[in-house]
Amino acid sequence: MTAEPQHDDRCSIEHPATAPSGAGAVAVECRPPARRVATVAGGLLLASGVVLAAANLRPAVTSLAVVLPEVQQVLGLSTDMTSVLTALPTLCFGLVAMIAPLAARRLGSRGAITLALALLTAGLLVRVLAGPTLLVAGTFVASSAIALCNVLIPVVVKESFPGRIGVVTGAYSASLAGGGALAASVTAPIDGALGGWRPAVGSWALLAAAALVAWWLGTRGHSRDGAGRRGRHEAPRSLLRSPLAWVVTGFFGLQALVAYTVMSWLPQILRETAGIDAATAGVLLAIVLVIGVPISFFAPPLAARARSQTGMVVALLLCGLVGFGGLLVAPTVAPGLWALLIGVAMGIFPVALTLLSLRTRTGADTAALSAMAQSFGYLIAAAGPFLVGVLRGNTGSWTASLLLIVGIYALQLVLGVLASRPRHV
Repeated sequence: MTAEPQHDDRCSIEHPATAPSGAGAVAVECRPPARRVATVAGGLLLASGVVLAAANLRPAVTSLAVVLPEVQQVLGLSTDMTSVLTALPTLCFGLVAMIAPLAARRLGSRGAITLALALLTAGLLVRVLAGPTLLVAGTFVASSAIALCNVLIPVVVKESFPGRIGVVTGAYSASLAGGGALAASVTAPIDGALGGWRPAVGSWALLAAAALVAWWLGTRGHSRDGAGRRGRHEAPRSLLRSPLAWVVTGFFGLQALVAYTVMSWLPQILRETAGIDAATAGVLLAIVLVIGVPISFFAPPLAARARSQTGMVVALLLCGLVGFGGLLVAPTVAPGLWALLIGVAMGIFPVALTLLSLRTRTGADTAALSAMAQSFGYLIAAAGPFLVGVLRGNTGSWTASLLLIVGIYALQLVLGVLASRPRHV
């Protein structure tokens, strides 16, 4: 009598329905312990690469925001030119997001992110080398690189960690918030220590270079890119006729509009309305961003397990309404409290990011919705920093700008309730 094959947690059984033609009734494939250890180690390296890459997606914006008045003075930038500079990142995010799926099909999602991190490092260095032209050019390159990562990292998470979407998205979002907070809090002290905004802003290229190395180590030896090999990605279907996709896109765009307005202008708003210095304003912006770290750890897993995310969305956005309302009517009374509430509201980003996976069924649909939400969404978001700056320049105060943000929060509440219902595109 032939003994039946023994099966343990190192073996996978292939049943007749899925066995190749000519196979016996049951095919058994065992993975040796060394291969299992290598698989786990590879997954941890990839997850580490995701986290470190995410840490680089905001310092390009927040580091410049902290020293923006100094940059204006040194380079002789007008208010309108500064508004264009603050709107450039989100404009790039929207435009470049449209070509991210093409880059993924040509290079693979992981290969495209490797290229993006290399471009990010170069762009952060170039923009501090000379005058306004290189500042704009370097910001364009860096922002375009961030746009590729914005779209493709959620795809890597969906394909490589299908059973841990909430956990990995939480770590990714927390790292993103932490990177932005770190840049906001230490750029001004670095400015003082190194004697100027150029070394202070340019030093963040070191973090981008570290992310490039970590990502390369985490992805080398991986011949597969999620569900397909390089050049064989399933072409995402168009979601332009899906009402739910447009609701998610609008919701994502408005939260991004507020987020990048905060990262671009909040330090200057606080300096001019609450009368605080640059270092304190930078610390308050860091508080706004670092609050998102614990929220990012807990919100995505909770959102992924919940049938509806409506309660979470409403609670977070109401905090933002109160925070900006406080800046509008009583900026000097409790600027720290207003910053705290705005920071809690910024926790809506990981929820919006999680919705890109929760409202889709496949990796290809996630790529399509991510590209759509981030392309059109960031084009919407680009209007925020620009309009806020122009309103400040034309009116001489921040009142109209703050009223605009409060109105955007109200619209975001409506779209957030619709986007958080349990449906699929």
